[in-house]
Amino acid sequence: MIDKKIAIIITTKDRLNELKLTLKKISDLIQNDNVECLICDDGSIDGTSEFIRNNYPNIQLIHNTTSRGLIFSRNRLMAATNATYVISLDDDAHFVSTQILETIEEFFNSHQRCAVISFRLYWGKILPNTIKVNEKPYKTRSFLGGANAFRMEAWKEIPEFPIWFMFHGEEDFASYHLLKNNWQIWYVPKIFAHHRVDMSKRKQQKDYILRLRRSLRSGWYLYLLFYPLYLVPRKILYSIYIQLKTKVFKGDFKAFSAILQALGDVIVNSPRLIKNRKALSREELKSYHSLPPTKIYWQPHE
Repeated sequence: MIDKKIAIIITTKDRLNELKLTLKKISDLIQNDNVECLICDDGSIDGTSEFIRNNYPNIQLIHNTTSRGLIFSRNRLMAATNATYVISLDDDAHFVSTQILETIEEFFNSHQRCAVISFRLYWGKILPNTIKVNEKPYKTRSFLGGANAFRMEAWKEIPEFPIWFMFHGEEDFASYHLLKNNWQIWYVPKIFAHHRVDMSKRKQQKDYILRLRRSLRSGWYLYLLFYPLYLVPRKILYSIYIQLKTKVFKGDFKAFSAILQALGDVIVNSPRLIKNRKALSREELKSYHSLPPTKIYWQPHE
């Protein structure tokens, strides 16, 4: 098999309709001779694997017979390609801008210490009328897990995403390691993607507590893994205070359950946290915080 210049990787589970739309929207990329597409079906029971085999024989399919989680699946996909650059895309997202491959390759070529390009991403079911911006690329702290391009040379220098994080925080885990290895992360607004999700309904969804729990614990994991020890208690306590103030004390008692469960996760995973601790120096931490925070949500007219 001839190694491709760029790979597109997608993890999916029981979201066949969303995946169908994504594959239709990026069909021109999938058909490009310089691109390979790899999909990990994480134990779907909705016919996802059968659909891919029957309709996209050129896509490399990896099938987890039982669900192993998003991070496990992304690691499998990263290990399965020999491409120079890897585009990671959520199964419910697609590109709106054009010349994606050319922009990615040109940017990596002109920024030799850039490890990751984080895309501009709009979250919502319907795109706004105005999507053009005058923003310029800039270095940032971290990147979006399902909307980025990774230089594989840099990926091979750092540990793979931590499977035990389950969901949330793996991008920041990688960003700290990239910083320690002198790599950069850039936000490139020219590459624009649409994440087709209704954010207003997420709080009412059944997995709200689980999402908040995983979000909180991943932040605390990162403090314990990378921050100087004297800062860790202060950071975690302040995080809890903010959750109580902005959620629990305003009647969101589901959030209190998520806080308690997240604290339990920290205790359970304390051996892993000790084993994998790789604290940043004061200078490294200062350098990290001097960078703009990750651009997660883009809105028009910013």
